Amino acid sequence: MNVIVASLNPAKIEAARQALALLFPDQDIELNGLAVPSGVADQPLSDEETLRGARNRALAARRHRPGADLWIGMEGGVDRVGERLLTFAWLQVLGPGLDNAARSASLTLPPFVASAVSQGEELGQAMDRLFNLTNCKQQGGAIGVLTRNLLDRRSIYRDTLILALAPLLSPLSYAQPATQTSS
Repeated sequence: MNVIVASLNPAKIEAARQALALLFPDQDIELNGLAVPSGVADQPLSDEETLRGARNRALAARRHRPGADLWIGMEGGVDRVGERLLTFAWLQVLGPGLDNAARSASLTLPPFVASAVSQGEELGQAMDRLFNLTNCKQQGGAIGVLTRNLLDRRSIYRDTLILALAPLLSPLSYAQPATQTSS
């Protein structure tokens, strides 16, 4: 199986590698990263913009490498819910007969981090500056820092990719037409 991850970020590539190894343990998987634009802001500021970025990445990867079997776009973003600023990711997968997306779990950002992001700083840069780190977004990300690495960006993206690939795992369930129920 030839898979393109629409990113060169090592955390995203490793998340895809882990998910695919779990899902398809008996298949040879050739996985390559590809830098493509998201078509959205460097720091997406809404659920919709984050999903659009993931989809744009997967579509761009498919245009650049049309011979692959699977294209994966991953986009991290933030969204304000009431007083809280949450971080999360959308993952978009494309393949023959497959066009699906899944959203990750979300994490409430501490107020001082939320303030920096709200003032225009990208989350990864804010985390690096505020926690005296270097390039945390290509490692455990804000999730790793704030959960003391009990969870990290790779594990969250891995699990979300498994959700996005559910139609490949249960194709008959996803091929069933929706049934209407009467009340």
